[in-house]
Amino acid sequence: MKKMTRLAVLLAATALFAAACTSSSGDTTTTEAGGSSTTSASGDMLTGSIAISGSSTVEPVSALTAEAFRGLHREVGISVDGPGTGDGFKKFCAGETDISDASRQIKDSEAEDCAAAGIEFIELRFAIDGLSVLTSVNNTEVSCVSFNDLYALVGPESTGFTTWADANDLAAELEGTNAPYPDAPLVVTAPGEESGTYDSFVEIVLEPTADERGQDAASRPDYTASANDNIIIEGIAGSDTSLGWVGYAFYVANEGKVAALEVDGGDGCVGPTPETIADGSYPIARPLFIYVNKAKADASAAVTAYVDFYLSDEGLANIDQAGYVRLADYAPVREIWANQTTGAQDY
Repeated sequence: MKKMTRLAVLLAATALFAAACTSSSGDTTTTEAGGSSTTSASGDMLTGSIAISGSSTVEPVSALTAEAFRGLHREVGISVDGPGTGDGFKKFCAGETDISDASRQIKDSEAEDCAAAGIEFIELRFAIDGLSVLTSVNNTEVSCVSFNDLYALVGPESTGFTTWADANDLAAELEGTNAPYPDAPLVVTAPGEESGTYDSFVEIVLEPTADERGQDAASRPDYTASANDNIIIEGIAGSDTSLGWVGYAFYVANEGKVAALEVDGGDGCVGPTPETIADGSYPIARPLFIYVNKAKADASAAVTAYVDFYLSDEGLANIDQAGYVRLADYAPVREIWANQTTGAQDY
């Protein structure tokens, strides 16, 4: 019931958000000023616009937060889209957006692009995600995969494998696998290289073994890649012996349509749950971020008020509604925001 409630809230928020919008191209939705207005805490009418782009994983939280914020400040227009963390940073470092959603920390090269463009940013970690490895609910042959299982199936040496069993020989060279695998079609649908979810999966799961074997830290290139998590879910659900990965909230919203595999990161098989993600026992847990353009926050009361709301108790409730996990302590993050501390942080 709790899972269905989360999904219902997400769908309702999306519907309300779209109903108040003039529409846009692609996956972007834009709220326009209109209706009754409220005032800011200072008593001034809050107006302006806020442009948010980036991670499709973070997008549900930002969409819920934007809708709730607009309910308080009807004269503020907000756009939210989710082309992927990497594409979001390209817009952000070009000065096209006020806030960039990210499912990984900014890369040094991206921070350098921002610096070259004169853009200072404030990095705010706000939640934890459990990157979920999924298959079809009809796949009864596999229940747990180790990091080396995943390397054998979707790593850089797996190009051309069309069945799970094709990976058996490679798995035999690796330690801690669950091979032999079933002789069944291996249909992989997962995020593409523009996605922070792709980057996190490669960094956490594939890179250690790739480095040991002298391979590039990357996935196999021959799979169905998408920046749209719903398309990924459809692809995984559409094949009985599928494999893929998405953020935890998208698994929760589609449980019963897809199944989460337990993952063994070296300490045994653990499935993704709010508890295992929060305590770090689920081995593919990762932080989620928003990045704020400092100059735009300084110049815009609307941007500042939105981030204040995002980090408030009311705003943080949207993390629960979206299906992610809150941090244990928000004091350090709120201090970063209060002090306008710029740059990537050492959490």
